[in-house]
Order: sequence, then structure tokens, then C-alpha cells
Amino acid sequence: MSATQGALLLRRQLTELNKHPIEGFSAGLIDDNDIYKWEVLVIGPPDTFYEGGFFKAHLTFSADYPQKPPKMKFITEIWHPNIAKTGDVCISILHDPGEDKYGYERPEERWLPIHTVETIMVSVISMLTDPNDESPANLDAAKEWRDSKEEFRKKVANCVKKSQEMSWD
Repeated sequence: MSATQGALLLRRQLTELNKHPIEGFSAGLIDDNDIYKWEVLVIGPPDTFYEGGFFKAHLTFSADYPQKPPKMKFITEIWHPNIAKTGDVCISILHDPGEDKYGYERPEERWLPIHTVETIMVSVISMLTDPNDESPANLDAAKEWRDSKEEFRKKVANCVKKSQEMSWD
């Protein structure tokens, strides 16, 4: 698939999300002239430590989309085992397609060209609901998630509070 076809696919997904919003997140372009750079606002899922939070992230697609996954990075501070302290999201669906050289993930758990912004975001919301501490991007958060839920909850509550105070210009 050419870069032009990938751009058309992304434009279609953006139009569809604008017509039929999905509960739990909103998405748009950072710059109307660049279809490869998206901004998403993730709403903390109900009945989780993240409830009430508004977490901004960027999705950056390569010209190889949909053959290659985008990169996702939270801009809003968020404490989670599968989100690096830098904000980079580590989730199977965003890992390059094919075999996992470490043998941890099955190929069907990794990126497939059928994935869309919607399937990515549903996976990220699911990750917030049910962290995977077996394969953490943030070792400290994973350890707290396992060993000290109250400390973990306090750090997340602080992130939620900060996210509510941010200006969303």
C-alpha cells in the first residue's frame, strides 16, 4: 500500500470517528495539514483508578501505515505499568507485526494492518482498565501495582487531578 493509500485510509478513519464518536476517547489532527500526526484525548475509564481523568496523547503514523503500527505517547502525565515514564505506550497491538523475538507475544496479538485508530484506542482503554505487569514499560509502576496498590492509587489520583487542571486549548 502506498503512502497515499495510507493517508486516504487515515482520512477515512478520521471522518468516521467525527461522524460516529466512540465512548472513552476523542481524536483529531494536531495539524490539519498532516494526516500522520493525531492527538487523542483518553477519558479515564469508569470504575478504574483513572476515572475522571483526561489524558492527552499523540499518535504518530509512518508513511508505511497500515503495514506498520503508529507510535503512541501520552503528553499528560500518567502512572501505569505499560506506559513508560516518557509517556510512550507499550502494548502488543502497537508492536511491529510478526514474531516476537522474545517469545512473549503471539503474532496475532501484535500489529495487523486491519487495526484502526478505534481498535488501538479500545486496546489502550482496556490496558488502563487491566494493566499487564508481566511485561512493563514502567518497572516502578508495575512493582507498585503488584505490591502496594494504595501507593499506586495515590500516584494515579495525582495524575488524574493534574489532568483535570490542565488547559485543553
